[in-house]
Amino acid sequence: QVQLVESGGGLVQAGGSLRLSCAASGSIFSINTMGWYCQAPGKQRELVATITSDGSTNVADSVKGRFTISRDNAKNMVYLQMNSLKREDTAVYYCNLVQVLYGSIRQSYWGQGTQVTVSS
Repeated sequence: QVQLVESGGGLVQAGGSLRLSCAASGSIFSINTMGWYCQAPGKQRELVATITSDGSTNVADSVKGRFTISRDNAKNMVYLQMNSLKREDTAVYYCNLVQVLYGSIRQSYWGQGTQVTVSS
């Protein structure tokens, strides 16, 4: 099993910055993809950004140029630096880890989420 614990959410004014952190523990394989997803009230959970264990990133168009994802493989941590925050970034942000168990069988794990609220 894998456990993910997010931190760093909170209330910030529009234009401000936050840094989210996610600590992973448990049975983590060296090759995996970690990422951040967000879910606003009444909406589906959607991709914010992902990063593979070799550093390849995928970032949603809505946050490109404002958010940066990074990771520390030695510490099993993933980060999301959020700059120039907008009211529409308000959501619960979830950390995710996906790894291949065997063959084509993947396992996905989720954190409990951290609330980000951007005020005008």
